[in-house]
Amino acid sequence: MRAEASGAGAMAAHPRGIAANRSQFSLQMLQVFFVGLIIAMDRAVLPAVARDFGVARGAFLFLASFVLSFGLVKGALNLLAGGLADRFGRKPVLLAGWLAAIPIPLLIYVAPNWWWIVAANVFLGVSQGFTWTMTVTSQIDLASSHQRGLAVGINEATGYVAVGFAGLGAAFLAEHIGARPALLLFGLATIGAALATLVRVRDTLAWVHAEHAEMHGARLAGDAPSLGATFLRLSFRDRAGSALCQGGVVNKIADTLVWVMFPLYFKAHGAGLLEIGWLTGVYAVIWGLSQLWTGHLADRIGRKRPVVAGFFLLAGGIVLTALGQGEGLWLPAAAIMGVGMALLYSNLIAAMSDRAPPLIRGKALGTYRYWRDTGYAIGALLLGSIAQLAHAALPAFWITAALVGASGLWIALAVEDSGRMVS
Repeated sequence: MRAEASGAGAMAAHPRGIAANRSQFSLQMLQVFFVGLIIAMDRAVLPAVARDFGVARGAFLFLASFVLSFGLVKGALNLLAGGLADRFGRKPVLLAGWLAAIPIPLLIYVAPNWWWIVAANVFLGVSQGFTWTMTVTSQIDLASSHQRGLAVGINEATGYVAVGFAGLGAAFLAEHIGARPALLLFGLATIGAALATLVRVRDTLAWVHAEHAEMHGARLAGDAPSLGATFLRLSFRDRAGSALCQGGVVNKIADTLVWVMFPLYFKAHGAGLLEIGWLTGVYAVIWGLSQLWTGHLADRIGRKRPVVAGFFLLAGGIVLTALGQGEGLWLPAAAIMGVGMALLYSNLIAAMSDRAPPLIRGKALGTYRYWRDTGYAIGALLLGSIAQLAHAALPAFWITAALVGASGLWIALAVEDSGRMVS
């Protein structure tokens, strides 16, 4: 009886649900919007910065090096962030992520060679690993169990709408004042605004403990598995968990294709910087906005069907892009890819969250996001090597489409929609 009273009291002080926590949920949305702005400035302009250092258009592996550094660092920091967040709280990790962002625009602005750009992307990986991981984890903490898909969808929609619109804005600014001055002004203004609003953000670890108390009484610490045990279980020993992790890897290989190879492919076919920004921006904006309904859809019908459909649509969009020679096919292909990403992206995160008890939520999401963002590094090496050997970007499109289709089939065969928690 005392344990039940303890759980009820904890939930009364920290009720779950998006509406019940609209103020804090909105502040987390604002934080992830700023996170999206930071990555957008990098995506939109850095391929153009390569020209400042004499990086040849055909040096695909060299161009992919900044994505490789980003993916390796962000993947590792996602995992670390999950463990730190479960132990010390979400807000300290979020603050550390914003502090790590400060060197990014400064390093790019003063860079004397390409390796300074790679170093800036290391800081970007640290910042993104801490900041975006904490915003999505915090919004899941605040939401009720039947709103996880919606919560993740709102988070990802906010971030990727920012990526899309800011990518266009950064490209426009770069056209008028130069790529590096644009990144400096855009980056420092965004980081300053994020830190100014962070003071009003509350740590959501208290909501986690309240949720656990509701489920298990006053036994808060219990025998929660370690970060290492959670990582091994979900990565290799749990059939559905490992399928979700590989899906994360493959969707980032596809996103690496968009990040590195699409601009080169479009440019080789006569597209300008603004046109490239428009095409990649349409993909990101549709991806982002569509997640406002795809996450809610999965809350109602389950995660599996939207995720599998998303992988097949994404593969189809890549094929259509490869077949196209201009905007007549590239634009609808970008839209199809955006819808596919929206169906799979947030629902992979929600599916992993469904499998994790509250006290290891940070570790479980950190594990998934480790594998997902390591996909950037795998994609940079794989696609860069393929393009380098072929002296063209197009073969990388066909390999990526095949991988994406196979990944969707793996999930269709291995994942069930039970929402079963893995202890």
